[in-house]
Amino acid sequence: MEGIHPDLRKVCDLAIELTSVDFVITEGKRSYARQQEMVATGKSQTMNSRHLVGCAVDYVDYPGFTYDLGKAKQIADAFKSAAAQLGILIKWGGDWKNFVDSDHIELDRSVYPN
Repeated sequence: MEGIHPDLRKVCDLAIELTSVDFVITEGKRSYARQQEMVATGKSQTMNSRHLVGCAVDYVDYPGFTYDLGKAKQIADAFKSAAAQLGILIKWGGDWKNFVDSDHIELDRSVYPN
């Protein structure tokens, strides 16, 4: 959680209280080298990742670490609810069309530009 935007931290902290599916944050702010690795392995498609500026986190259900889409959506719903309660705009990677990233939450670029 070190290096992530304070508003994203607030959303994470409230989401863990709201969710019916426990989760852990697996990654927050990334180095440029780590992002290059993620692109090289196909886990990301951009070097313009929100992770580079601390505006994104990845998560997984816990215990189990199953990356189950149903659980990921339930957790995302908790993130969305937390963000709405706090008045913070976020995007869920599971809603994307071209590259679905169902374990990814980021602050909305329209409010939180790089």
